[in-house]
Amino acid sequence: MQVILLEKVVNLGNLGEVVRVKDGYARNFLIPKRMARRATASAVAEFEAKRAELEKLAGEKLAAAQAQGEKLNGLSVKVSQKAGVDGRLFGSVTNYDIAEALTKQGFPVEKAQIRMPQGPLKVVGDHGVSVALHTDVVVDVTVSVVGEQA
Repeated sequence: MQVILLEKVVNLGNLGEVVRVKDGYARNFLIPKRMARRATASAVAEFEAKRAELEKLAGEKLAAAQAQGEKLNGLSVKVSQKAGVDGRLFGSVTNYDIAEALTKQGFPVEKAQIRMPQGPLKVVGDHGVSVALHTDVVVDVTVSVVGEQA
């Protein structure tokens, strides 16, 4: 299926590009999230009429993400979990826990924006985690996992 992108999509394309994607990806993800629209002749013409407005909105989103990224860059977040004597956690610290801790500190972040390349944190200590605020804005945050004695 050919779709016209209404915003920048990672590994797919930029605003306004007409790309070919699998039908299910378009129907179940891109179109419901308003990231793309079916590329019919009328849709392309309508997009060209609104292009300046959509580019302005995309620029504002990017500027807002960069401003939040400047505040978040290098921030340290403390998360406490129950841990054993050897420093291993009984559970793990997931992206949900980190997003919740950042939101409590005044930085509203969704759990899907937290990037944890090694998976959930299972050991007490400091760990580096990335936060993807926008497709072009990725900042690093330090998560300090503190163990509570059970």
